[in-house]
Amino acid sequence: MVEYFELTNHKIEGEELHFYFKEKNEQPEEFKGVKLSSKGFYSEATLQDFPIRGKEVYLHITRRRWLNESTDQTVSRNWQLVAQGTRMTNEFATFLKEISRY
Repeated sequence: MVEYFELTNHKIEGEELHFYFKEKNEQPEEFKGVKLSSKGFYSEATLQDFPIRGKEVYLHITRRRWLNESTDQTVSRNWQLVAQGTRMTNEFATFLKEISRY
C-alpha cells in the first residue's frame, strides 16, 4: 500500500481504526511512455481489513485518475484490491486459502 498510496489521515472511533490513503501522483507502469496528466480522484472506496489488537480496521482508499492526452480517455492503475467474490483483501484471501489446506 505505502508504495503507491500516501497515508493522509487516521482516527480511532471506539473499537474501530480508520486509515485514509490517497494514491500518489506517479504514472502507472502500464502507461509508461504515454503522456498522462492527473485529473483528480475517483470516489473513496472503503475496505474492511484484518483486525488489529481486537479493533476493526477500515481502509479508506482514494484512487487517482489520469487523462491520456493522446486519446482523451481517462485511465487509472489496474487495482484488484478486493479478491473476486469476497469482501477482503487479496492477501488475506490468499492467507485463508493456505491455512485451509492443512
